[in-house]
Amino acid sequence: MYLKSRIGLLPAFQPYASFQAALSHMIGGQVHPIVPWALSFLNGATILGFAFGRLYELLPGRSGMVKGLMFGVAGWLAIGLLFFPLIGLGPFAARLGLGVEPALFSLAMILTYSLVLGAVYGALHARATPPT
Repeated sequence: MYLKSRIGLLPAFQPYASFQAALSHMIGGQVHPIVPWALSFLNGATILGFAFGRLYELLPGRSGMVKGLMFGVAGWLAIGLLFFPLIGLGPFAARLGLGVEPALFSLAMILTYSLVLGAVYGALHARATPPT
């Protein structure tokens, strides 16, 4: 998201600002801009990492990368079909009128995270599992 803002990519697609506005509306008052960022960080760094670790054996695929890909696609679908509509952007941020670009950008962000997560868990799992 930082790189996106620095290079001016999709300036109308500001999910943190939309999240902040939705939170402000929900609580009936102002929400500091750090709150949506912190919640996203907590979710990505803690909750999703923990969930991935717990679901690792159940995810389809033989390698950590494939498992990360599956986890990422599922997360992207959840964000596009649940989270974006909840914050007023519509499914896959279609209400912005920017075509498929916000959906593809969010897919790229999520896959970057989930593929790295899968590679790391795959390497850790291989070290922890004795050869058969």
